[in-house]
Amino acid sequence: MTLPAVVAAPATGAVRDTACGSTLSSADIADIARLSDTSTIAGADSLARLENAVDRHDRITEILVAHRDLRGLFAIGLDGVEYAAVMPLQRDPAAFANREYAHAISTELLRRFLDNLHAEFTGGVTEPHWAHYFALAQDCGVSRARTAMAGYNAHLTVDLTYSVAAVRSRTENTPDYFKIVASIAAVGDVIIDRTKAVYGADLGPLWRFYFVGDGLDQLFGAGVATEQMLIAADLGANTVIFTNGLALQDPALAPAVRAEVTALWQAGDLSFDALARINAL
Repeated sequence: MTLPAVVAAPATGAVRDTACGSTLSSADIADIARLSDTSTIAGADSLARLENAVDRHDRITEILVAHRDLRGLFAIGLDGVEYAAVMPLQRDPAAFANREYAHAISTELLRRFLDNLHAEFTGGVTEPHWAHYFALAQDCGVSRARTAMAGYNAHLTVDLTYSVAAVRSRTENTPDYFKIVASIAAVGDVIIDRTKAVYGADLGPLWRFYFVGDGLDQLFGAGVATEQMLIAADLGANTVIFTNGLALQDPALAPAVRAEVTALWQAGDLSFDALARINAL
């Protein structure tokens, strides 16, 4: 097993019209490129802009799922979570201490995935953690569950950390942050069920590992349990993510934190790879 690449490949201008599914038409690709262009997200206020971004992602998911394109393995779960958990909270005026903060962090987190989808479908350069996910999606021999979890690892370990920093989170935002991430964890069955129904992949064991820590002991025998993974398992991944996002805002700490985020992402990826092999997922 090798670490995932940390440097994205240069853009070639080529847009792949399939990832182990049926071929996307030129119109499909154009639609995904248009919908994922975050520069055109619109709305009268922060909630309306979030709604627009979520609607765009929903339509992209429909296109990918219709073709059983494996680049939709992460999108189908994210789409389910947005409608089952995140957006009901975001629309509730009493759900958060700071509604603007809640809207901002959810929008920023989704924007990062949409930007990488846009690069993928316009021949641009995707960020390393998403380049890795898209590469796995192109390998039809890789476990579907393993590919999907590469997406969740990229979204949460990397993108959520940088989103915490980008929206200038403060310690007083902690309750709102944890309310959002708890709502995601609480609807894990939606992710598992939708992914299995469409792609035939059982995310259950890997999902429980990520959010509960089940199976960490198996990694010692596989030789890939790392200090970063042990810390995350002990403190809780979402606590580590929020703490790192706060620290990223300090210029003196940022270089070390960026290295830590990369190490956590790589540790998670190796763990999913090992568990997928052990459990033949």
